[in-house]
Amino acid sequence: MAEKVTSLLYMMEYNGNLEELMSQALAGDKRAYTVVLEQTSRFLRPYIAKRVNSASDTEEIIQEILISIHKARHTYDGKRLYKPWAFAIAKFRLMDHLRKLYSDHLRYADDLEKAENISSDDVTKETLSYESIREEVEQLPGKQPAILRLLHAEGHTLKETAEKMQMTESAVKVAAHRAYKVLKKKLGG
Repeated sequence: MAEKVTSLLYMMEYNGNLEELMSQALAGDKRAYTVVLEQTSRFLRPYIAKRVNSASDTEEIIQEILISIHKARHTYDGKRLYKPWAFAIAKFRLMDHLRKLYSDHLRYADDLEKAENISSDDVTKETLSYESIREEVEQLPGKQPAILRLLHAEGHTLKETAEKMQMTESAVKVAAHRAYKVLKKKLGG
């Protein structure tokens, strides 16, 4: 309890200025670092909770984000705002979590019926399988249908897909992202 009060007083001393606190933390101030991580988890928790339906997943993702922030703290530029930097890291950790969750569901589905009946509580309100949107995927331009087929229907990793398509992993990511945007529009969000 006394530690929480100390952290709160420390935060008040800096008037909620996370940039200044992070600079202090990078200079070796452990109390400032503790407050930065506490405040970061406080403002990220609602963002993550809106995107996953499980409190345990929310906490797991928050912990992954804090670990990533710790590992990437040397990349923080004190001249920029702290929250956008932290949100960028949070976005990538959340995408990693959802990507793993989706691929696990699709990879281990025994048949089409099981893939289409995955519990909606696990990810979103609506669950889509590759099979349920195959026609829309096949109408995508260029290499996008093949990329999505390899990633989702056949369960290949990004690296394997890049090798099979004779593309770089970055190019596969970009093509997949563009395909997801088109599908999102076609399927109504």
